[in-house]
Amino acid sequence: QVQLVESGGGLVQPGGSLRLSCAASGSIFSINAMGWYRQTPGMQRELVATFTSGGSTNYADSVKGRFTISRDNAKNTVYLQMNNLKPEDTAVYYCTALITTTRGYEYPYWGQGTQVTVSS
Repeated sequence: QVQLVESGGGLVQPGGSLRLSCAASGSIFSINAMGWYRQTPGMQRELVATFTSGGSTNYADSVKGRFTISRDNAKNTVYLQMNNLKPEDTAVYYCTALITTTRGYEYPYWGQGTQVTVSS
C-alpha cells in the first residue's frame, strides 16, 4: 500500500508565500514522476508543476516565475514553493505520483489535498 501525505497549506495574504510538502510512503519500488495539481469548485483539476520520469520539470504558464517544484529523493518527498501568491491561486492542491510498487505494478497515486487560500 502506498500513501501520499501533503502538508503546508493555509491562509496567506496576496503577495505572500507558502511551501507545500508531499511525502510518499509504503510499498514503493520506484517513483517515476511526481508533482502538483490544483482544483477549484466546479473546475477540472489542473496541472501546477511536475517532475517527469526523465527528471525535467513542467509548470503551468500561470505559475511560471512564482512557483518552484523541488524534491528530496532520499525522503520520497516533493515540495512546491509558492511565492507572490495571488487570489486566483486559491484552490485545493493535490500531490500526485506515478509509483511502481514492490509488487511491480505502476499506478498513479493522489494525496488527500491541502487547501490554499489567498485573501486579504
